[in-house]
Amino acid sequence: MKIKGLQKLTLLDFPDRIACTVFLGGCNFRCPFCHNASLVLPERVGEDITEEEFFAHLESRRGRLSGVCISGGEPTLHKELPDFIRRIRALGYAVKLDTNGYRPSVLGELISEGLLDYVAMDIKSSPEGYGRAVGMENFDISPIKESLAILEDSGIDYELRTTVVRQLHTEADIRAIGEWLAGDRRFFLQSYKDSGDILSGESLSAYSDSEMESFAELLRKYIPKAKWRG
Repeated sequence: MKIKGLQKLTLLDFPDRIACTVFLGGCNFRCPFCHNASLVLPERVGEDITEEEFFAHLESRRGRLSGVCISGGEPTLHKELPDFIRRIRALGYAVKLDTNGYRPSVLGELISEGLLDYVAMDIKSSPEGYGRAVGMENFDISPIKESLAILEDSGIDYELRTTVVRQLHTEADIRAIGEWLAGDRRFFLQSYKDSGDILSGESLSAYSDSEMESFAELLRKYIPKAKWRG
């Protein structure tokens, strides 16, 4: 397991839980706005954190933390992921998975085995804009749609989220996302932020707060629970 980072405490990433976040290396997308480039590009990835170090942290925080967020990169690329989660759950922790949704078979297996308590899935753009947003020409969106169907039928808590970048997303994209995903869902628009570890060499920027709120209002016509978070 390529453990590339550990945030030892988060109050924001796992709803209603005090958690830590573990970051796994590697990704099958090349989103220009990715803020974890060091986790995506092999030539930028630093030293691993050993599983022993990670599980020692969990052991030491039992009774203080109640959840573990597994993020990346893209966690579902790792064949060791199910065993990794089983070991986390054996210590009494709930598990949240962050995913880009491109490996529905893995997502489905994890859910069917009862290994996940919460899923946050990225919706990179409208169906027409997906390829540009993930940095891949002729992108096949069908795995994304399959993962959405799995989540809808699963009965577990989940959220969908779109990071909005001025150079990649238009009002038409936001409307198209709403039309595509209309319904009673938990959906978040997120403002782009330059972390200093951005994948693309392009000059990217965020929309203003007022513009983001306007997008959220537009999205709520289709997804009433949609919110904007900065």
